[in-house]
Amino acid sequence: MARGTLNQDHVFYRNPARFYPTVDRGRGVYLYDTDGKRYLDGAGGAALAAIGHGVKDIERAIARQLRKVAFTHGSQFTSEAAVALAGRLVALAPAGLNRAYFVSGGSEAVETAVKLARQYHVDRGQPSRFKVISRWTSYHGNTLGALALSGHTGRRQYYLPLIGHTPHIVPAYCYRCPFGLAPAACALECAADLEKTILYEGPESVSAFIAEPVVGATAGALVPPSGYFRKIREICDRYDVLFIADEVMTGLGRTGKAFAVDHWDVRPDLIAGAKGLGAGYAPIFAVLATEAIHETIRSGRGAFVHGHTYGQNPLACAAAVAVLEYIETRDLIARSAALGPYLLDSLARLNRHEIVGDIRGLGLFAGVEFVRDRASREPFPPEARVNARIAERAFARGLIVYPGGGGADGIRGDHVLIAPPFVITKRQIDALVRLLDEAVADIARETG
Repeated sequence: MARGTLNQDHVFYRNPARFYPTVDRGRGVYLYDTDGKRYLDGAGGAALAAIGHGVKDIERAIARQLRKVAFTHGSQFTSEAAVALAGRLVALAPAGLNRAYFVSGGSEAVETAVKLARQYHVDRGQPSRFKVISRWTSYHGNTLGALALSGHTGRRQYYLPLIGHTPHIVPAYCYRCPFGLAPAACALECAADLEKTILYEGPESVSAFIAEPVVGATAGALVPPSGYFRKIREICDRYDVLFIADEVMTGLGRTGKAFAVDHWDVRPDLIAGAKGLGAGYAPIFAVLATEAIHETIRSGRGAFVHGHTYGQNPLACAAAVAVLEYIETRDLIARSAALGPYLLDSLARLNRHEIVGDIRGLGLFAGVEFVRDRASREPFPPEARVNARIAERAFARGLIVYPGGGGADGIRGDHVLIAPPFVITKRQIDALVRLLDEAVADIARETG
């Protein structure tokens, strides 16, 4: 097939109008296509490839497990790999989150957490609690339940007749503060909006609140103001509402801590995460729960009314154990923390382009937001495809970034997300920023 022509095979691609080169192999922070072109994986796939590509330690761990048994159903067996993985995760998690339930996708993890919250309330004699409050400018997954929680109009609009109504509150979005305030003059009104919504909905009907500690796909590494999650925790405790942290993108080192909530010393009741658990070597995610939730269900109905075929399968668990061992023995979470400021400082060179509105992030998780007018922060119209065009120009140069949109109002707003493997070097960060700078320069000229 000639380069640039559409794929003519029988795969139903995510974007049927796009040409996809065929990947051949991956090593470290690089991917190579079958034409020999090299790509710097500045997105980690989708904030997933935490330890890089082609790590032999993980291949060997998977092979060892394959020689024993590849699959058992979670309703029939446990496995040494599952027990070991749960122990490692609990050791990394905030104190008190000491039970791990394994699934195979991020949307599954989110919906599992929501169902755990619901069953917890029912089994302790409060069946009126069923509502889950989430935030606008958020993303919690693509299954219908997770999409209902997501606060992204563009992703939701096709499927609105199919998804249930869920209450949403304003985001913690300092660059576009919903209250028109500057951080120095802020009383965390965005967090207080949770209390107002709980009262409007009726506290006796609210089961949980879910939020990404650092927003990823819908707004590009939105870091909340200091004190935000402490206030959220206080409000949840006041009204007996569970706090679910969606750490699907941020969990296991992406922001420079094991979990992003650790930056604010806040303990959720449930954590849904994380892409970094399998790191691209196996489809595995986990929900971490407190002992109170586990014990309430154990002594109530006696079983969690939920399950997926590939949940807790030993092959994926063995891969994840090896990933966590690799992260821990090489101190990669500390490496993410140490390289985060270098990445943000390097990205600051993009400020020379008038279309760059904001650069933000935490650890190896950074976002660049683009605007039509820097003074007013007016976003580009969606038909300008600024985020996609920047990502395409970067891709053509051999750099992969994660484009996103809708941060400004659900439809408008352009950004790219940068989430490279933790093994990236400063020299490779320099190359990443240089290639992105060139791509932004292209589009800045075309839109100027």
